[in-house]
Amino acid sequence: MVTVLLLTLASACLASKLPVVDLGYEIHQAISFNSSHGLYNFSNIRYAAPPVGDLRFQAPILPKENREHIQNGSVGKICPQAAPLWSTNVQPAFLLSYFYNQSFSQSTNISSYGYKAAEQDPRTTEDCLFLDVVVPKDIFERTKNKTATSRKNLAPVLVWIYGGGYVGGDKSSSNPTGLIQRSRLGNNDGIVYVALNYRLGAFGWLGGDSITANGTANAALHDQRFALDWVYKNIHLFGGDATRVTVMGESAGAGSILHQITAYGGTRGAAPFKQAILQSPGWVPVIGEEQQEDTLQQFLGILNVSTIEQARKLPSDKLIAANAYQVATKSQWGQFTYGPVVDGSFVPALPGQLLLRGDFDHNLNIMVGHNANEGLVFTSPDSVNSTGLETQMKTLSPNIPANVSDFVLDVLYPPVYNGSYGYTDSVARTALVISDLIFQCNTDYINRAFYNETYAYKFSIPPALHGQDVSYTFYNNGSGSSPSGVANVTVALAMQDYFTSFVQHGVPKSPLAPVFREHGQHARLMNIGNHTIQPTRDLTNNPRCRFWQNAPYYKET
Repeated sequence: MVTVLLLTLASACLASKLPVVDLGYEIHQAISFNSSHGLYNFSNIRYAAPPVGDLRFQAPILPKENREHIQNGSVGKICPQAAPLWSTNVQPAFLLSYFYNQSFSQSTNISSYGYKAAEQDPRTTEDCLFLDVVVPKDIFERTKNKTATSRKNLAPVLVWIYGGGYVGGDKSSSNPTGLIQRSRLGNNDGIVYVALNYRLGAFGWLGGDSITANGTANAALHDQRFALDWVYKNIHLFGGDATRVTVMGESAGAGSILHQITAYGGTRGAAPFKQAILQSPGWVPVIGEEQQEDTLQQFLGILNVSTIEQARKLPSDKLIAANAYQVATKSQWGQFTYGPVVDGSFVPALPGQLLLRGDFDHNLNIMVGHNANEGLVFTSPDSVNSTGLETQMKTLSPNIPANVSDFVLDVLYPPVYNGSYGYTDSVARTALVISDLIFQCNTDYINRAFYNETYAYKFSIPPALHGQDVSYTFYNNGSGSSPSGVANVTVALAMQDYFTSFVQHGVPKSPLAPVFREHGQHARLMNIGNHTIQPTRDLTNNPRCRFWQNAPYYKET
């Protein structure tokens, strides 16, 4: 009993010593201090009002003032999650069968999968627009000295935007400790790390006439922008420099960043960041309002309502369940139902088209990468058949004109399996089309839009699947256990050096790896392999990507 009392008193004493930041609208205290690494964690800081009731499916607004109590972020918050059945029921087994040349017999008919509602994480809530700030103690301590808060004493900031197919993920899914520690080597002070939540699935990515008439399409992009504006206004209170912000994300996170770079076609002024690191930027292109509206009406039908106004009046659990059901059962193979759509405002056209036109923020420093085998994770088992590519293309681009489809199937990616086109079987052929259309051609668009004055890389550690690089990005050298998903620790540390030095100095460098040069007129990128890291030719700089950039697969119906 005495021991318990002493521990309780010790915890209370420690909590009372944790620093407090006055944000104006609320007062927030750090929830913990990592004494081993000297890091303060300010967790679950509200950056927007709860997007519930009348604020559902709307752009975020400022939170109400709440200064009666000190907030410490002790209650975790994540946005409602969802996952397609193909990604959880069949895809892992198909990948194993493909790699080990084994037979595969499971049905690829999604409607045949038994749907059972997954239990939502207890942290799940629509009121999820929160962010975390992790800052080294020595950087934060400078904020106490008002004369020391000039820009020269403020640290660069890294803002992480998570991936998850635009339907899953949260700000706490990656531990930044290893990345921050790597940023403190040599004479460097380190970085201030921020991770933000944004709305997912139907809550954040509805599009179509019904939502633009009574709400906000792509509300999640507005969430991200709102959080980035919060960083610009408040990060100096934590020791961060608002003029030295780098945004970084993978997959849906990187795809979101590309939409932020091209936001409003560049007509609304500079982006609220100076640099960006885009890892495998991807999404399924959706232009047509009819397709967007069909998805919205499908969601309303599952809810058994007919209007957005009626959906706003439903209890949260009904919407969370409907979103999970729709994404699980209605997402075609390789798709997630939701993601960014062309809305005529925040997204006036596809980012690739905007980059081609010059309609984006040009005053940014860019680092961009892709994995060597992006598309395989999203490739249907039907691709083992000669007609598999045509079938999956129809689900990815339902309005593709017949002449364009024929050109893609017969000329760009013909059924020639001698390796001359980059594939030796029908599965790899389909995977390459998906890689180009959804992921790696986006990196080519970015490189050329910024006159090849970018830093480009390719992650090629086998099997180099989509998402495999994230464990390297967030490798924690002090975890005390064998790193999960990291085959080569030296490579992980070199990657972290590249990323953190780019955040701090605008140029990726590492004592463990070669000099990282700009993409340049010869289209060179840094190939990050298991045994070698070396520059090589960027194979995304090709006629296929120039073909896809004009969105020839789209035809208004």
